[in-house]
Amino acid sequence: MSLHRQLLQRAAEGRPVRVALIGAGKFGSMYLSQVPRTPGVHLLGIADLSPEGARRNLARVGWEPERAQAASLEAALREGSTHVGEDWQALVAHPAVDIVVECTGHPIAAVDHCLAAFAQGKHVVNVTVEADAFCGPLLAQKAAEAGVLYSLAFGDQPALICELVDWARTCGFPVVAAGRGHKWLPHFSRSTPETVWGLYGLTPEQAARGGLNPKMFNSFLDGSKPAIESTAVANATGLAAPRTGLLYPPASIADIPYVTRPRSEGGVLEKKGMVEVISSLESDGRAIPYDIRMGVWVTVEGESEYIRHCFEEYNAHTDPSGRYFTLYKRWHLIGLEVGWSVASLALRREPTGVAQGWNADVVATAKRDLKVGEMLDGEGGYTAWGKLMPASASLALGGLPLGLAHDVRLVRPVRQGQSLVWDDVAIDTGTRAYALRRELEARFGADAG
Repeated sequence: MSLHRQLLQRAAEGRPVRVALIGAGKFGSMYLSQVPRTPGVHLLGIADLSPEGARRNLARVGWEPERAQAASLEAALREGSTHVGEDWQALVAHPAVDIVVECTGHPIAAVDHCLAAFAQGKHVVNVTVEADAFCGPLLAQKAAEAGVLYSLAFGDQPALICELVDWARTCGFPVVAAGRGHKWLPHFSRSTPETVWGLYGLTPEQAARGGLNPKMFNSFLDGSKPAIESTAVANATGLAAPRTGLLYPPASIADIPYVTRPRSEGGVLEKKGMVEVISSLESDGRAIPYDIRMGVWVTVEGESEYIRHCFEEYNAHTDPSGRYFTLYKRWHLIGLEVGWSVASLALRREPTGVAQGWNADVVATAKRDLKVGEMLDGEGGYTAWGKLMPASASLALGGLPLGLAHDVRLVRPVRQGQSLVWDDVAIDTGTRAYALRRELEARFGADAG
C-alpha cells in the first residue's frame, strides 16, 4: 500500500503519526508549511530556543493561530493541536511521540537530541546533516542498539542521492558515480556571510523576505555543505571520496555521463564508484545551460552489449561509448519533502538514507591565515570551510571535523588552505558530540574508507 493511502487509513482510524519537531527555522518552516496538508500526521509539539520566533514562522507559512495555542503537550494531544515551547527534553520524552525531526542545524546540539530520542524509543529524521557527517555511522549504530531507526531527511539532497543509488543497484546497475550539483568556483571557498548573497545569486531583499540565514547559505556556497552532503552519501552507500577533495567538474546535464567516467576513459574520476559534485559554472564563471545546480544524479554502467543496445533503442542519453548513462532529478524541494521520511519511518520502518560505514569525512580548512586565540565559527562562517576527504586520510591526519569547529579557540597559527587538526585547537572535550566522534574513530577507524 502506498504511503499516502496508509496515512489516509491512519487518519480514518484516529491514529495519526505523531511528530516532534526540534528547530523551527527555514528548513523546519518548510516542513511546517506541509503538515496541515498531510493526512494522518499530528505535529504534537515544536521545541525551539525562541518560541515566539517559531510562532512567527508558523504565521509566515500560513498556520492559523489556534492550531499552535495548546498550553501543554497534554492539551495538544487532547485537542489535536500543537504545543510550542523551549523544552525539547519533555517533547522528546512524551510517550505519544512516534518520530522526532531534528531540524536545528546545530550539529553539536543535534547529537544530544538524537541520542535522547533513541533513549526514549523514538525514531529520528535528522535534518542536521552536519552532525551525520562527523558521527553518522555511530548514530545509526546507537539507534539500532536502542531498537529504533535513524534516517537522513528526504528533500535534502543526500537522501535523494541515496534513493537514486538504491534504484540503480536494485535494478542491477553498477554505480559509477553519484552526487549533486552546485554553483562553484574555487574562490567561493573563501566566501563569508558578508559576501554570500551576491555570489549565491540572491539580493539582500530576497534573503530578508525569506528569512534566510547568511551563515547557513554561505555554508552551501563555500563548499562546506557539498562536502558534508557528499560525506553523508559516501557513508550511506559505500561510494568512495576523492583523495584530493571534490573536483566540481563543470557540466550540463547532457554532459554528466561524459565527465563522470574514470580518467582512463576520458572522465574525471579516480576510479568507478565515487561521490562527486557537478558545477553549474564554467571555470571562467559563465553559466552552463540546463544545469544540475539544484538537483541530484547517478551515473550507471551498462555492462553488457545487450544493455547498451537497450540504452540506444530507448534514446537514453549516454557518453559517446554508449556505456555510461545518467539518471537525474533536476530539483529538490528541501523541507517541503520531509514528510516522506516521516511516513517512511513510521509506516514502512525504512530510513531514507542511513550511514552503513565510515568512508568519508569533512575536515575544517582555513579560509584565511588564522592566528592563535581566534575562534572558529563553524560551517559557513568567517574562518573555515569543509574539505571532503576519505575517512582513512582524515584519521591519519588527525583532522578536525568541521561539525565540531564551533566556538573553538586556536592554540596554533594555521595558514590559509591548510586543514586543521585536533592539536590546533582547544576543544571542549565534555560534550556528547566530542565523545561520540572519538568513539566513532575507535570503533570504525580500522575499517575506514
